[in-house]
Amino acid sequence: MEKQIEELLPLVNEKGEVIGKSPRSACHSDKSLLHPVVHLHIFNSAGDIYLQKRPDSKLVQPGKWDTAVGGHVSYGETIEEALIKEMREELGLENIEYSFYKKYIWESEIERELIHIFIAKNIREITINTDEVEDGRYWSTKEIKQGIEKNIFTPNFIHEFRML
Repeated sequence: MEKQIEELLPLVNEKGEVIGKSPRSACHSDKSLLHPVVHLHIFNSAGDIYLQKRPDSKLVQPGKWDTAVGGHVSYGETIEEALIKEMREELGLENIEYSFYKKYIWESEIERELIHIFIAKNIREITINTDEVEDGRYWSTKEIKQGIEKNIFTPNFIHEFRML
């Protein structure tokens, strides 16, 4: 039986400069290992925001609603390459217009991430990949504010929602 090779993630400093690499499992168990992540928020013409529901099988925040697209940057991959890969894998998005919004450091109970936020508007064709995403839909600001009280969103999404 072949041994599966674990994905390597780049380690970065707070400016985002690559300073090393580490297996994904180590990055998810050692908060000193800052690693880059990409997030994409999608808005429709009414200002509603598209969210994906994380599968129950996910290690982090299973079954919760989260940013439309999110994923780790692999070692040797640029931020933009990672974003394009995640958009295609999770929502079947190809050749869409997006813009960089901001980056910030997020620390959870298990890891520390340098998150790069991107925004896209008025995306017509979203096809969720059920291997990656359980469900997806647009949410109004009112629905999100009501849902925050019900603990149905990831803490990271709530943090970003308040930034947007």
